[in-house]
Amino acid sequence: MKVYYIGVLKNAEKPALQLCAEFELSEFSRFTRDQYANFMTMISKTVAERTAPGQRQSVEEQDYVIHCYGRSEGVAGVIITKEYPTIAAHSVLSKLMDQFLAEKPLATINAAKANDSIPFPPLKDFIRDYQDPNKASSIAKIQQELDETKIVLHKAIDSVLQRGEKLDDLVAKSSDLSAQSKMFYKSAKKQNSCCILM
Repeated sequence: MKVYYIGVLKNAEKPALQLCAEFELSEFSRFTRDQYANFMTMISKTVAERTAPGQRQSVEEQDYVIHCYGRSEGVAGVIITKEYPTIAAHSVLSKLMDQFLAEKPLATINAAKANDSIPFPPLKDFIRDYQDPNKASSIAKIQQELDETKIVLHKAIDSVLQRGEKLDDLVAKSSDLSAQSKMFYKSAKKQNSCCILM
């Protein structure tokens, strides 16, 4: 689970304008980080442009998922993740947009005309702190605990079924043994019938 990009974009007009963004691209080669950053900026602008005010959406692109939350103020929060729970991603976006709009007046947002023109230092904290989706959403944490519990239950059920199969084998063997012991008893009775003591 990884968060690669988190940003706030002005999507009231086209093309969308990236007001501020942070990247976590340390797993990529230094030579390719700029290309990944450009790709993520481009795809976040595209998704932000196509997200209506008040709408939330998640778009898959290869192994990545682009989550977007469009606000009625003409801005959208975008987060690009890999194997990150949707609930947690949208929870992060809600927190991000609430904090951004509380700290930045609409006049400042509307006056922005260039990419990365509104500094927002808390983005560094967001991308660092929310790499773990359990910190983003208590629902995600509960979901993870449920998934772990399901795994334990499946293992327990499998072991019970294996024990049941072993018991079935023992019952089958005991019924075979029982038939053999009856035959032995009958043949022993026949053999001993000639030697009756009086």
